[in-house]
Amino acid sequence: QTQLVESGGGLVQPGGSLRLSCAASGFTFRVYDMRWYRQAPGKEREFVASIDTSGAVTNYDNSVKGRFTISRDNAKNTVDLQMNNLNFEDTAVYDCRGRGYWGQGTQVTVSS
Repeated sequence: QTQLVESGGGLVQPGGSLRLSCAASGFTFRVYDMRWYRQAPGKEREFVASIDTSGAVTNYDNSVKGRFTISRDNAKNTVDLQMNNLNFEDTAVYDCRGRGYWGQGTQVTVSS
């Protein structure tokens, strides 16, 4: 069955970096656009970044543009989110989405 499994979350200080990964299985990964979303405590889930099937076209929310980079490896069925210069407002549960499915999420906490 379709499965998306995120990893790489954790606790990081402001200005630090994390790399999230989402491993996909159960569907033909290479033919689907993939997206990352996040949900901070008490807030609605929001779009973070997207990548097309080839990896050539990416889009970012303005709040992360220039700091986050989305990438994918169609041979490994993974989509990553490199997050640099993290700040307190990046604290959230991060989810990947593909083929209409969600992963279980991974917690990112930015704290000093």
